[in-house]
Amino acid sequence: MAVDQTLEISDSSCQDDDNGVIRTGTIRTAIAHIITAVIGSGVLSLAWSTAQLGWVAGPVAMFCFAIVTYVSASLLSDCYRAPNCVTGVRNRSYMDAVRVTLGRKQTWICGWLQYISMFGTAIAYVITTSIGMRAIQKSNCYHKEGHKAPCEYATYHYMLAFGGVQVVFSQIPDFHNMEWLSIVAAVMSFCYSTIGFGLGVAKVITNGTIKGSIKGVPMPTMAQKVWRISQGLGDIAFAYPYSLILLEIQDTLKAPPAENKTMKKASMASILITTFFYLCCGCFGYAAFGNTTPGNLLTGFGFYEPYWLVDFANVCIIIHLVGGYQVYSQPIFAFFDRWSTKKFPNSWFINKAYTIKLPGLPPYRLTLFRLCFRTLFVASTTGIAMIFPYFNDVLGILGSLNFWPLAIYFPVEMYFVQRNVTPWSKNWIILQTFSLACLLISLFSLIGSVQGLISDRLT
Repeated sequence: MAVDQTLEISDSSCQDDDNGVIRTGTIRTAIAHIITAVIGSGVLSLAWSTAQLGWVAGPVAMFCFAIVTYVSASLLSDCYRAPNCVTGVRNRSYMDAVRVTLGRKQTWICGWLQYISMFGTAIAYVITTSIGMRAIQKSNCYHKEGHKAPCEYATYHYMLAFGGVQVVFSQIPDFHNMEWLSIVAAVMSFCYSTIGFGLGVAKVITNGTIKGSIKGVPMPTMAQKVWRISQGLGDIAFAYPYSLILLEIQDTLKAPPAENKTMKKASMASILITTFFYLCCGCFGYAAFGNTTPGNLLTGFGFYEPYWLVDFANVCIIIHLVGGYQVYSQPIFAFFDRWSTKKFPNSWFINKAYTIKLPGLPPYRLTLFRLCFRTLFVASTTGIAMIFPYFNDVLGILGSLNFWPLAIYFPVEMYFVQRNVTPWSKNWIILQTFSLACLLISLFSLIGSVQGLISDRLT
């Protein structure tokens, strides 16, 4: 193992217009990153969310969140360069854009919200992956012992196994080095979404009827119904926005064409694709199971046979979430890498790179700080997931926390500053009304999801 103390790239031919590594991303890789980020554990809860909202409100809510997500992505993609959105200085992260446009105080607020959301999403992916691993074991048990067999298994050892895998993948240096992982993860998301859709259609045909109702799952009291609706909205909110990592994805794109134009096209294509799969999984899942729709479509065991297809779908979920975990974790890693290098420029622990050469693989440069910090990060997400392994409630809380501030408030406020929008003008009133409506939805879903988490924890 050789030691290389030079971390900076000296070959100017490998540098972009900001002295960074040449960006090679295209609309194809951007779509792969977005789909890997968006079609995650959220899609598996959409049948349950549709069941809580009913046949009208469920699909309408998905369409509304899709439109809101595209508006948010369009506003935010123009913030990548400042002050000019085509030729200005690059903002390589969400926090950079907020700092340049809105100032230091807003940056701190944004940073805390962004990284808490990413950290929480990583926790949700640990929970979802462990449920998928357990589902494979349960599926095989039901196939051998019968559908009424007591096939109950713990998830903790699966969480530990997933954490061990993520310790390895977390050593990927940055977003620029994980295009292949996002492409594989995106393909896996298409596979299990298609299987979930297909199984739902098959069960509807077998049942000979479309289950469900306009009002959704009935509850003993109106208060309980309201809480369930709020949790369903929170789960849908979690399934859509990817604002907190949009600029990190955009920073991988080559230019020309202008990065914001490529990103808008990638966002439109990705949102259309994901909305199609969301509607298929959510609606056909609800049509198949009605009031008994499971919280997680492929692991709640409405589907028992063909068991090998259910197993394959869960394997696809697991592979996809390996990549999804990294998509949400890499921005945190990049931030702490930059901060530590700037704060302690003379520290050998942080800056000395060890070049590791393995047979058949390109040389890999590792620092001790990267190894230790990223391992601790994975350990913390795994540990918290083991304490709060509640799928739908965790997704609802994360969706509620992320939706308004990061997907709506900051993009709208930055748009006002960039375009010099006058207070009380027509555009100002429209966007402020839009922002206020999204805030109320976020608060409503957050309260219900917290209530659900507390109830599950107490029981």
